[in-house]
This record gives sequence, structure tokens and C-alpha cells, in this order.
Amino acid sequence: MLEINNLHVSLGTTQILRGVSLSVPKGAIVGLIGRNGAGKTTTLRAIMGLVKAREGTLSLEGTDLTRTPAHGRTRLGIGYAPEDRRLIPDLSVEENLCVPAWAMGVKDVQPRLEHVYRIIPEAREFGPRRALQLSGGQQKLVAVGRALMSGTRLLMLDEPFEGVAPALSKRIAEVIGQLRGEGLSVILSGADLQHAGAVLDQVYRIDRGQMLN
Repeated sequence: MLEINNLHVSLGTTQILRGVSLSVPKGAIVGLIGRNGAGKTTTLRAIMGLVKAREGTLSLEGTDLTRTPAHGRTRLGIGYAPEDRRLIPDLSVEENLCVPAWAMGVKDVQPRLEHVYRIIPEAREFGPRRALQLSGGQQKLVAVGRALMSGTRLLMLDEPFEGVAPALSKRIAEVIGQLRGEGLSVILSGADLQHAGAVLDQVYRIDRGQMLN
């Protein structure tokens, strides 16, 4: 599904990623583990097209992502939930969920929404509430659902368990586990992915912008 080879990324004059390579098979759930500042977020942002690759290749089922703009990558079926969630506070939960589909101009918004509600029934319950009325953990759950609205082939979750109460961390892990039967490839990043240990097919470790395995 996703292949990254010898990826180098610099932010300004600082080199962040140094030859990162990883592979995510179709339908696999892969962990990317590293301490803060190790390069996890930059790797996900490079896949999403939010930072530019200076060197190396990224491909999604044969499509060269380095030649595809960020909005084009979303249209290819890549969904991304950043660590800070980035929900729009004054919009309802349902509106937040629909934003990616509206932005892409897709015609199957309602079926996509129903798909999210099937996997995350809490999101339907939260639907009319404004995003700012949710707890941090609830917002994380909604952010996963929002990423699913566009992530029909590859879903990337950055620090999904960070700052989340144990009960909600367990629930997020359950949701991620459900995706195994959807044929969806998933990348989880975190300093500690113990909550997702049971669902991970493979783990990559990164430190100082380089892979350790």
C-alpha cells in the first residue's frame, strides 16, 4: 500500500528526517514509535504533503506522492488526524466530521458519515454538540472519525492516546482494531503505543530522524 524509501526532510536549515524508510501493507496496522522530537509527526506530515520531501520516494499503491499536492493526497484516500485534533470549536461534531468530504466536493457524504457512525457510534451521539463542549478524549475520538471521512485507503493517527484518560484510550484502541476488517491501512504514532499493542501488525522505531530497525 504505502512505500517510503530514503526520505529526507528539512525544516528551514534543520534536517529533521534522515533516510526514513518504511512499508505499510494493505490492511495492516503499523506503529511508529519514538520520543518527542524523534521525527514521527514530520514523517506523517510528509506523507500528507504538509512538508516537502527533500530527497527520497513516497508512493501509495504505485502513485508517486511526491508529485501529488496535499489536497490531491486526500482525494487518493489518505486521512490524517493530527495530535492537536484541530476540530473547529463552534461547529457541531457532525459538521466537523463532514468538513473533509465537503472540502473534496464528494457526492457520498451521507454514506461516509454513516460508515463513521457505524464504527464510532459515540460520534452520532455527540453529533449535535459543538466540538468545544467535548472532553479532550472525546475530541480525539471525533478526530479519528473525521480522518475516516477521507481516509478510505490509508489512515494516519498522530499520538491518538496522548493526554487521553485510560477508558477512552481503550475505546480508541478498540475503534482502531475494528478497522482491521475494513481493508484499511493504518499508521499510529506515539511515544508509547501500549494501548494499541494488541492490534499492531508491525512496529517501526524512530529516533533523531532515523529509523532504528
